[in-house]
Amino acid sequence: MHTTSQPPIDGTADPTRTTTREGTGGASAGRDGGPAHERRVSARDRVGAFVALTKPRIIELLLVTTLPTMILAAGGLPDLWLVVKTLVGGTLAAASANVYNCYLDRDIDKVMNRTKRRPLATGEVTPRAALVFATVLGVVALVWFAWLVNVVSAWLTFGAIAIYVVGYTMILKRRTPQNIVWGGIAGCMPVFIGWSAVTGSLSWSAVALFLVIFFWTPPHYWPLSIKFRSDYAEAGVPMLPVVADDRKVAREMILYGLAMVASSLALWPLAGMTWVYGVVALGLGAWFMTECVTMLRRAKDPSLGKLGAMKVFHASITYLTLLFVAVAVDVFLPL
Repeated sequence: MHTTSQPPIDGTADPTRTTTREGTGGASAGRDGGPAHERRVSARDRVGAFVALTKPRIIELLLVTTLPTMILAAGGLPDLWLVVKTLVGGTLAAASANVYNCYLDRDIDKVMNRTKRRPLATGEVTPRAALVFATVLGVVALVWFAWLVNVVSAWLTFGAIAIYVVGYTMILKRRTPQNIVWGGIAGCMPVFIGWSAVTGSLSWSAVALFLVIFFWTPPHYWPLSIKFRSDYAEAGVPMLPVVADDRKVAREMILYGLAMVASSLALWPLAGMTWVYGVVALGLGAWFMTECVTMLRRAKDPSLGKLGAMKVFHASITYLTLLFVAVAVDVFLPL
């Protein structure tokens, strides 16, 4: 969808603007000395602002998990038109959830350095326009799935949007350090949506894939939260790295990582995967856990070097991408 930062997934490195372009609604002065909001905004800039609200980089990662899931569910290449319909619908749904997130978090986005250039924070897009945009995207996504895919996928899509917007953004994010854990369920939903798009139902194999992403989300997102700890603290968002020291964060990352690896290995017999998938899953898991353990050792003894949180963050993306590539490729192996 993904929907799940997610998840959930609500942020890899900031996928929005890095500069305030001419024609934005910020408070900077124009070339003629007048306020920026008085200048003409080009259609391209306006479209770009709305696209930025959808957080395209997050959507890319969500779709990476959907296609391999559909291949596994079909036991080969699924119908191409079905794949297109599912990916388009998933993109619309994830975009809707992300825009709602930007709308609801626009107050703290203005405070955080990582997000203060997002279009709602700068005034490039008005709150009303963003709310309408998010709603239209969500309605179109649900109708799209119900009409062109199936009703099961449509309901799962509705659940993914609701979990991310209401469960994570509105209820959990500002109240508990476990926000990303339970809110991350939304980021797990693409595997359910992809599987149900092919089969019209769910299976234990889909559950195993769901759990891989569920347990992957904390060790993926907490390193990023360490990097932007001061931002979250300033905004009053109790991410675990804000309320706990690096050693505790690293220990919990290891626990979730072990559960993630166990879930990836459980898929091996559940889906009848070949030994190739098993070796790849084990090797990737061992590599990623080594990165987490190294981070813990450095948290305990800074003389060993820098913490390397962002190295673990990037490793988590590599891990998930390669694991799901292995899921897709294994289906076609003549073993």
